[in-house]
Amino acid sequence: MDLNADLGEGFGRWELTDDSALLRIVTSANVACGFHAGDPSTLRRVTALAAAGGVRIGAQVSYRDLAGFGRREIDVPPAELAAEVAYQIGALRVFAEAAGAAVAYVKPHGALYHRAGRDPVQAAAVIEGAQLAGVDTVLTQRGSALDLLATEAGMRVAGEAFADRGYLPDGHLVPRGLPGALLGPGEAVAQAVSLAADGVVTAIDGTRTSVAAESICVHGDGPDAVAVAAAIRSALDERGIDVEAFS
Repeated sequence: MDLNADLGEGFGRWELTDDSALLRIVTSANVACGFHAGDPSTLRRVTALAAAGGVRIGAQVSYRDLAGFGRREIDVPPAELAAEVAYQIGALRVFAEAAGAAVAYVKPHGALYHRAGRDPVQAAAVIEGAQLAGVDTVLTQRGSALDLLATEAGMRVAGEAFADRGYLPDGHLVPRGLPGALLGPGEAVAQAVSLAADGVVTAIDGTRTSVAAESICVHGDGPDAVAVAAAIRSALDERGIDVEAFS
């Protein structure tokens, strides 16, 4: 099972999380590309650390929304969105290649992640942007519009699940702001183990729901992100579950 986290989400003098600590735990890094968070210096530092530690680098692309941290949905015309996705990947690639690595996949962030998950037009724009930038792998939830269209386009899709987010009975995430959307540290560890070992989560109504995943995400912007990620890694190790980047 792959373990990923959103990284490089600081900006200027403001640091959101301990990137270097998380990079000693996770196997894939979703690096912010400057539209919702991150700046050139941060991109360079995080990609260098990831490359040195053998952590796979992915482009965490977003709507152009620094003020809202990319969590506000924006109606961007498809051609413009495709260009912006390619632009973000290109910016990250400069630093990844300078560090002797590559941009291995793309993962939308925040509002774009959820919009592309249900909106085929926005999903197609993300795919077009990724292909324009030469990236052939997408990290997203199985069964989403992005998953289906990327598969049709001949791209590699890695299914993603979330350790620290609550699930609805239909397998979708509980929207942020609603009760049960965010899980505490202990719940996150238990959910990660359940996902990796059995491919199921316990939804907010108590039902057990199947969730297909090759990668588990721990959000890097949480105050306990490093401790939670470390506890998850330890729990998976104890269960004999190999933690490695998805193939």
